[in-house]
Amino acid sequence: MPNPNRGSVGFQSNEFEPEYDRPSKSELKRQSNELQKLGEQLVDAPRDRVKRVPMPEDVRDVILETQTITNHEGRRRALQFVGKKMRTLDEEEVAAIQRAIDSWKGASKSETAALHALERRREKLLADDKALTVLLEENPELDVQHLRTLIRNARKEVAESKPPKAYREIFQILKDLSKKKKADADAEEEGNDDESDDE
Repeated sequence: MPNPNRGSVGFQSNEFEPEYDRPSKSELKRQSNELQKLGEQLVDAPRDRVKRVPMPEDVRDVILETQTITNHEGRRRALQFVGKKMRTLDEEEVAAIQRAIDSWKGASKSETAALHALERRREKLLADDKALTVLLEENPELDVQHLRTLIRNARKEVAESKPPKAYREIFQILKDLSKKKKADADAEEEGNDDESDDE
């Protein structure tokens, strides 16, 4: 009688095959470094922004505490602890934090662009009297006399290389106008949203 096992080699079992579904050591190290950097970005961010980021309370507390440490060695150790805390977060929590940080970067770019636009407008006001006419048409509530005086003084400051007091004040007026317009636009948008909810 022929042997039924002849020709087959060893066990037909997956029991002894190595498992490769776990990440490699280098992959774990890379993930750990990314979480450490994410934590450091939060430590470097303004406190009010950090407070608005969705994350567990204990992680936020450690980050806010680290922001207050000025001693170099103490801060280094605190940053390591921040990294350790970041590694306790699950993927969704990390993704939410990353989205918040990415949105800051986008906001920073648009804020910078807005400031550049204000600077260009200020330069136009100093270079061309028509620019003041346009500004007053857009914002009739502005004090014409005060603005004319500021523009005259700012031109003088530039010509005589004096400290730019009036120059800065013009910028502040433009910045306040820009904030007011944005607030009005936001309020109008909310009003429109309420109306569409009522329909």
